[in-house]
Amino acid sequence: MNKLAVILTCVDIIVCIALIVLVMSQEGNDQGMGIVGGSGNSFYEKSKGRTLDEKLKKITLFTAVLFAVLTIVLFLILARGF
Repeated sequence: MNKLAVILTCVDIIVCIALIVLVMSQEGNDQGMGIVGGSGNSFYEKSKGRTLDEKLKKITLFTAVLFAVLTIVLFLILARGF
């Protein structure tokens, strides 16, 4: 493996671990599975993505897309032998 493949593999593993932690820290639909507690029920606490849950969802989405792109690029590098 070349240096680029090794670096991308390390970054891919770090992003994968971050994605697992982000998914585990979110609350489920039944409001009982998340590590981070305290969801508000009022309009002001749930408005316009300012809550911790909404920020975690956005960060999780970005991390998932980054993980998918890194994995595809890593596959192409290893399969083609760049």
